[in-house]
Amino acid sequence: MTREKTFTLVKSYKPFHSKFDPCPPIGRKYYRTPPNLYINFQPPNMEQFTPEDALKYGTLWKFFYDFYDNPYRERET
Repeated sequence: MTREKTFTLVKSYKPFHSKFDPCPPIGRKYYRTPPNLYINFQPPNMEQFTPEDALKYGTLWKFFYDFYDNPYRERET
């Protein structure tokens, strides 16, 4: 099963910063939404992990697995 790219799991927003605020601006904030928010029902015969992999990934179904990547970490290029 392949996911359509009609949504993104990583979202961001920029907090309001007043010109009278004594603190420096925070910058962009990021948050993740779980894949199960974008599916209304569980289709039959979804692809599953093996029991050992399900314990490692935290879910039985491959569609619901979402790898966490820290958006604040500096990337090596």
